[in-house]
Amino acid sequence: MVAIVSTVAYLGLEARSVEVQVQVAPGVPAFVVVGLPDKAVAESRERVRAAVAAIGLALPPKRITVNLSPADLPKEGSHYDLPIAMGLLAAMGVVDAETLAGYVVVGELGLDGRIAPSPGVLLAALHASEQGKGLVCPAAQGAEAAWAGSIEVVAAPDLIALLNHFKGNQLLSAPMPGEAEPPGIGPDLRQVKGQETAKRALEIAAAGGHNLLMCGPPGAGKSLLASCLPGILPPLDAAEALEVSMVASVAGKLEEGRLTRTRPFRSPHHSASMAALVGGGLKVRPGEVSLAHLGVLFLDELPEFQRAVLDSLRQPLETGTVSVARANAHVSFPARVQLVAAMNPCRCGHLGDPALACARAPRCAADYQAKVSGPLLDRIDLHVDVQPVTAADLVLPPPAEGSAEVAARVAAARAVQGERLTGGNARTNAELEGDALERFATPDEAGSQLLAQAAEAMRMSARGYTRVLRVARTIADLGGSDGVGRIHIAEALSYRRQPPRA
Repeated sequence: MVAIVSTVAYLGLEARSVEVQVQVAPGVPAFVVVGLPDKAVAESRERVRAAVAAIGLALPPKRITVNLSPADLPKEGSHYDLPIAMGLLAAMGVVDAETLAGYVVVGELGLDGRIAPSPGVLLAALHASEQGKGLVCPAAQGAEAAWAGSIEVVAAPDLIALLNHFKGNQLLSAPMPGEAEPPGIGPDLRQVKGQETAKRALEIAAAGGHNLLMCGPPGAGKSLLASCLPGILPPLDAAEALEVSMVASVAGKLEEGRLTRTRPFRSPHHSASMAALVGGGLKVRPGEVSLAHLGVLFLDELPEFQRAVLDSLRQPLETGTVSVARANAHVSFPARVQLVAAMNPCRCGHLGDPALACARAPRCAADYQAKVSGPLLDRIDLHVDVQPVTAADLVLPPPAEGSAEVAARVAAARAVQGERLTGGNARTNAELEGDALERFATPDEAGSQLLAQAAEAMRMSARGYTRVLRVARTIADLGGSDGVGRIHIAEALSYRRQPPRA
């Protein structure tokens, strides 16, 4: 007899259908798993054997063959344990195979029969919903699966409870969706003394979703400013929260099914590898740039990152996706992030201060800043020099305007953009391109003349030219202007990186 149970294989944020075909046939006793399994899947036969024994059943003294179809699709992860076990029990006649046909099954098994959590349950639930099936998953992830909508979710704590449910002896209650986490409370802009130019640039970056680079001496407040950014960004809407949660589910970071409305803020250490930053590894997992999807990726001490690692961000920043190529598969993850970076002007950090700068200035600064490639810097819309904070600044009372006031202006600007960009692929001004850019960001005659002159003088690339228009559109939105004028172009140009002097 051959029993068939449906499960999934994860390729990025895509869940592909996999059939677990279990055959119990006469022959020399053996338990074989085929169908391109990885080490974790191949070892599942021992976990399944122990779990079945834990509920008081013995495997028949026959040849047990488990085929994971399609056989040419790589199978990775421990979530195949439960579908293999259920397929085996169906082949043994313990559970009805026709009943299992209406479910997608995922979950890891313990040796005592417990069903342990496994990454990607939210994706499996969405896939089951598309297929018109129910989902069988671990009890700890029932709240996560319930976010998929109106599908039947059977969340079982252990194998015996699952069998009792299908036999009708003791029905498991349907799980409820996990509670949405309230927006997190981070640093407030009232904590930042001085730095008015940097705060203005931060507001523009938040309003338009632009990338930002802050350059200044140690202790000037660059990291504090960056950590204030999530507090002025608008919360995720329902669709965006689901996107972010799907990435977190694949990475195994969605705890107790709690979705969050706060935009992600990821701050990897400068020793991060390429696989850690953009994704990959032996088992392809999303990197920091994908975990920050629809949020902020903060890179502190930018030149201290390996140059190859930084340059690997160039394509994700341009396209909003990460493609990890492997010999047997190509995996894509979303990466629509807002890059915020901070750096010292030189290795000692005190360029321009005669009392503190090292003896190698300005050569020291040129060597240090050259560690960041020009093409990456060209993808950063706003470049701000953050000045050192003096003792006079520190004794001043807190600013009257904090994150709440700035967030209100940012939300108003984002609302204008949302109405303007309805029906298109762009969500913010930072994503404007093609006809939409020409239609909404073309400046008036005075602004066009200024931009043309500046582009020539600053040896601006086509990408840089486009990014100035996007920033100017955001500045106009913050000012409540329908069109882009010379004053908006002038402010946008002031945030552009100056070309190196010959």
